[in-house]
Amino acid sequence: MAKQVKNVEYGLEKIFEGAQDFLPLMGTDYVEFYVGNAKQAAHFYKTAFGFQSCAYKGLETGCKDYASYVVSQDKIRLVLTTPLDAKSPINAHLAKHGDGVKVVALWVEDARKSFEETVKRGAKPFMEPTVEKDEHGEVVRSGIYTYGETVHIFVERKNYKGVFLPGYTTWKSEYNPTPVGLKFIDHMVGNVGWGEMNQWVKWYEEVMGFVNFLSFDDKQITTEYSALMSKVMSNGNGRIKFPINEPAVGKKKSQIEEYIDFYEGPGVQHIAVATDDIIKTVKELRARGVEFLSAPPHAYYEDIPNRLGKHMEMMNEDMNEIEKLAILVDADEEGYLLQIFTKPVEDRPTLFYEIIQRMGAKGFGAGNFKALFESIEREQEKRGTL
Repeated sequence: MAKQVKNVEYGLEKIFEGAQDFLPLMGTDYVEFYVGNAKQAAHFYKTAFGFQSCAYKGLETGCKDYASYVVSQDKIRLVLTTPLDAKSPINAHLAKHGDGVKVVALWVEDARKSFEETVKRGAKPFMEPTVEKDEHGEVVRSGIYTYGETVHIFVERKNYKGVFLPGYTTWKSEYNPTPVGLKFIDHMVGNVGWGEMNQWVKWYEEVMGFVNFLSFDDKQITTEYSALMSKVMSNGNGRIKFPINEPAVGKKKSQIEEYIDFYEGPGVQHIAVATDDIIKTVKELRARGVEFLSAPPHAYYEDIPNRLGKHMEMMNEDMNEIEKLAILVDADEEGYLLQIFTKPVEDRPTLFYEIIQRMGAKGFGAGNFKALFESIEREQEKRGTL
């Protein structure tokens, strides 16, 4: 079982009881990717993942430096940004990292105070508090650096009624494939280098007031060939969860080392998105060409009743469908969960997605780690990077 740190039945509100949360976060506002071709990337996310056209900023709106397409699905907003000239600093980011997450934007009540509180606790500034206005009102944004070149932007939008942010126009498109049932971002995982996990755990604790409520060591996350360590950080209300991974010594190269090599530094490894019906969602994603990791052996599925224990009685999903779709199942004290992981969605083996359905469980599928990482290793072996 995973080691639970400062955890009372995963009740994060209890951890913060009696303490002032100096950085109240209301949720994930958006995730911004730097990509080589935003128009094509937006088409991919609409076609493959069922996102809808939302907003646009570019030459037609008066922006000469970059173009950004915003796509949305339920509470998820992705911003896909590409440079429009060779002098743009975005190009340097793309040349080094390839397509990937640059900004994890957090919805706050007061962006000025969020910036002040985090910077005075040691955060490196990225963006001073800035007021952006148009005919729909105003948004205040500020930002700080986190691991690598990744950034947290604080977004205060209580006085804004526009489609996304000032400077953006509504993106109208006749092509909007139906959504696939993705609801919200459950968590986002960051990969950092050797010996850096505890440094960033401390940073999230001291700079952003997060708590480390779950830890996994290299005895728990290990296969015959590779290992890693992970600690899960969460804000006070539990709406923002950032697991942080680092490599551990193994016989061969771990998935974390592979990511660091190809991304050329720390960054966001995967985004976990929630669904209420994982079987329906995964069927639709597969039909649209999304590729998932290979299934574990049949023995894994035969052992599910033992792994779920008392929660097996709650389970309504068809076990044959679960095995056919290669969905993983795990349980904790609170309930069970179902999850599946895509292959990397970039040519570099970096960013991928997790689809997750929680049926009471608050954990992260610790019982699936071995099966998951063996599946990842099979892909690494094909790439010649294991």
